[in-house]
Amino acid sequence: MAQHNIRVPFEEGVELELHAGDQVFLTGTIFTARDAAHKRMVEQLEKGEALPVDLTNQTIYYVGPTPAKPGAVIGSAGPTTSSRMDKYTPRLLQEGLKGMIGKGYRSQEVIDSIAQNNAVYFAAIGGSGALLSQKIKSSELIAYEDLGTEAIRKIEIEDFPCIVVNDHKGGDWYKESQAKFKQT
Repeated sequence: MAQHNIRVPFEEGVELELHAGDQVFLTGTIFTARDAAHKRMVEQLEKGEALPVDLTNQTIYYVGPTPAKPGAVIGSAGPTTSSRMDKYTPRLLQEGLKGMIGKGYRSQEVIDSIAQNNAVYFAAIGGSGALLSQKIKSSELIAYEDLGTEAIRKIEIEDFPCIVVNDHKGGDWYKESQAKFKQT
């Protein structure tokens, strides 16, 4: 396991350097979206419509932030359970999405699609939304305002901590770490 400081959106091939279990600090621009926004994006693609954002080399953080307190950029911003997005994820990976941040396990279909599309799934620490929000330096509503907290936002992050769970080779940190634990 290695530690990486990475700029997002991903530069070509950076995701190939990441392996299940690696610690990563992300800095740059990412987007937020939850299940309702994912559903709407896939529906747009099925209709032949353009997405509100170009997903090429981008990262989506599965989060529905709480309203910001006065003077704050964003409210609490902890990760949402990623499996809620599983039925939409393979289609968005085909559109060039390279990174996803959430919490919890992914389906085998998603793990396979991550590998096929040379992407990566990161876990952020659930229950630490107030701390993670301190790593968000700006937030701008981009699309689907009617979805409220589930709308797509463009956020700037700095040294956002996460762990690679699923990598481009099909690695699965959750399964690998459990296997190691059972051996001891």
